[in-house]
Amino acid sequence: MAQHQLKKLLGVGFGVAVTIGGTVGTGILRKPGPIAQDIGNPTLIIAVWLAVGLYALIGSLSVMELGTMIPKVGAWYVYARRAFGNYAGFIIGISSWLGSVSAMAFGAAVMSEYTALLFPSTANSQKLVAIGILVAFVAFHSVGVRLASRAQEVMSILKAVGLLAFVVVCFVIMPTKPAATVDNIRPLAEGGIWLGALAALQSVFYTYDGWHTAAYFTEEDVDPGRNLPRSMISGVLLIIGIYILVNLALLYVLPVSAMAGSKLPAADAIQVLFGAGSAQIVTFLLMISIMGIINAQIMFNPRVIFAMGRDGLFFRFVTRVNEGGTPVNATLLTAGASILMILTNTYGKLSDIATFFFVLCYASGFAALIRLRQTEPELPRVVRAWGYPFSTWTLLIVSILFLLGVIIGDFSSSLYALGFIAVSYPVYLLIRPKTAGKR
Repeated sequence: MAQHQLKKLLGVGFGVAVTIGGTVGTGILRKPGPIAQDIGNPTLIIAVWLAVGLYALIGSLSVMELGTMIPKVGAWYVYARRAFGNYAGFIIGISSWLGSVSAMAFGAAVMSEYTALLFPSTANSQKLVAIGILVAFVAFHSVGVRLASRAQEVMSILKAVGLLAFVVVCFVIMPTKPAATVDNIRPLAEGGIWLGALAALQSVFYTYDGWHTAAYFTEEDVDPGRNLPRSMISGVLLIIGIYILVNLALLYVLPVSAMAGSKLPAADAIQVLFGAGSAQIVTFLLMISIMGIINAQIMFNPRVIFAMGRDGLFFRFVTRVNEGGTPVNATLLTAGASILMILTNTYGKLSDIATFFFVLCYASGFAALIRLRQTEPELPRVVRAWGYPFSTWTLLIVSILFLLGVIIGDFSSSLYALGFIAVSYPVYLLIRPKTAGKR
């Protein structure tokens, strides 16, 4: 049994680190440009980042109840299966896993691009570099959870310190040259403020995804009832603070017209402050951010299929755990799926679909909490969702509305996701052994 059991090695420090590491990636340095183009108003830009941050903060209060009530790895999968049965759990588990697999492949591919910027000799071998990055992470994680968790803490600290240093520099250093302005803000009369706000919300939602990451590890936490609330609240508040400060710093250095449409406004801001060539600083910071998020993804995502395999809803071989506490076969399969996406160039399309999967998982979690309050009121609830039922119902409605917005905004990609759900039942019947119980 020891070969199929995870080890209780993690604490609140790791919980905060993996929340930051699983959330803060390249989005905060890349997305402010498109968002400025979508909205074109500094006040509204900050309001959108705050609104989604509030969603994540209130959402974390609901997830804390679920995570401490059912302290098992797998997060959204575990909650959906407990509340709605095996098939619902299967859909949410596979959706969560595939979304993160594509995100990990995308992160490795982007890191290979930035590696080519720093080391031009690798420009013609970007796929090999991306695959090498994932292979290196797998080898590192095979050593054990303790080392991987320490690495996550270090990378999250470096990431947070780097972003805060960027903020300080933006507010303290006087520009060496004026920021260029461009006329590329989409006129509000052309698309309308609501259409622009919807597009911006989609970008910000994707950037905030990961606020729930600590919930994937409750089974391995030495005291989840005490540590999960501290980890999630502290982590989400830090993320909101970092995101707002970075946006304020960018708006301080660059006019909205210069930010709008920029592929990397953080690099533009650094060049305004220090001149041409200084953008490599941002490239280095981006690489640290990507390393932190891949490290988090290759920790939490295998635990989804590990939990599914343990419940008889996935291949049993993924439940093997090595002496260091790593679900090694689940990790190999997860990384292998990402490598396959890199080789076939399919991660881009699947990354577009990932937003649909992520929001579907959010909605399932909030619905699961409502359901379990009704069907299993006797379950021990160390933490209760603040403002329930109003807060959880509001989050569920917002998630469903946003899911509809994702479908309307990117209908072709959403069709792939809806198609996956349509064919999932026959796959479920094939993969599910008859002995799989409900809980």
